[in-house]
Amino acid sequence: MIPPIPPTPPTPPTSATSAGSSGASGASSSGNAFTNALTQLQNVQNSASTTAASAAAGQGNIADAMIAATQASTETQVTQALVTKALSAFNSVMDMSF
Repeated sequence: MIPPIPPTPPTPPTSATSAGSSGASGASSSGNAFTNALTQLQNVQNSASTTAASAAAGQGNIADAMIAATQASTETQVTQALVTKALSAFNSVMDMSF
């Protein structure tokens, strides 16, 4: 059985000045979106793990375990693709010359 991913620690709140409050708000909302996405991914993986354990013990349905495992796999792949795109965008911004 694959162990579940441990929860990510909450991000500390940032203090924003009045001139930069809109930028901090945008960063905070995107940070919350990433945190929520990772939490949802962890929940799906935990559910798949629990369902697989039930099926292995003979108490659950194998079809449900396969569906949950496929959902967890798909969400993991999507998350990995989004992280790769975000890192690529970050690297592109960092490579810009001003």
